[in-house]
Amino acid sequence: QVQLVESGGGLVQAGGSLNLSCVASGRTFASHAMGWFRQAPGKEREIVAAVDWSGAGKYYVDSVKGRFTISRDNAKNTVFLRMNSLKPDDTAVYYCAARQIGTMSTRKEAYDYWGQGTQVTVSS
Repeated sequence: QVQLVESGGGLVQAGGSLNLSCVASGRTFASHAMGWFRQAPGKEREIVAAVDWSGAGKYYVDSVKGRFTISRDNAKNTVFLRMNSLKPDDTAVYYCAARQIGTMSTRKEAYDYWGQGTQVTVSS
């Protein structure tokens, strides 16, 4: 069992930045692909970014390319999401998720463990 705890959300003005962190429990973090998802009110949960076990393979949804950066530190059991040039449309609850295997996926159904989420609100 892997437990995930997100932090770093908050209220920011459009154009601002936030850094999200997700710390995982256990000794197997380096074997898990990780993803960041978000869910806005009334909308489906969507993939934002994903990273494979090594950190070399990364994916970004088109709407955040060039603005968000996913990274991981396997020594610290932590995955990060650096968010720059934030827009009001980025407002959502952001969730960290882990797969049992090291290959990343864009499908939320492929992830086995989820954090509780952290709220990100971008004001215009």
